[in-house]
Amino acid sequence: MNNTRRKALEAISGQLESLKEELESLKEELESLKEEEEAAFENMPESIQGGERGEASEAAGSNLDDAVSSLEEVVNSVNEAAS
Repeated sequence: MNNTRRKALEAISGQLESLKEELESLKEELESLKEEEEAAFENMPESIQGGERGEASEAAGSNLDDAVSSLEEVVNSVNEAAS
């Protein structure tokens, strides 16, 4: 590998590392929101859990869980690309 490509690769590696750190931070924030939503659902009376509000809360928790999983996949892909 020549010097120009090596320097370009080093720059990209640095960008990938920064991206990975940002994605990890976002994933942690989403996990926290998901846990809060799940706790809110669990603290609802059963009559509300079975209603529209409860279903919306449950769906939000599920969507947040999907988002966390997707970010985990992206982080893994970035790790593979960086190695």
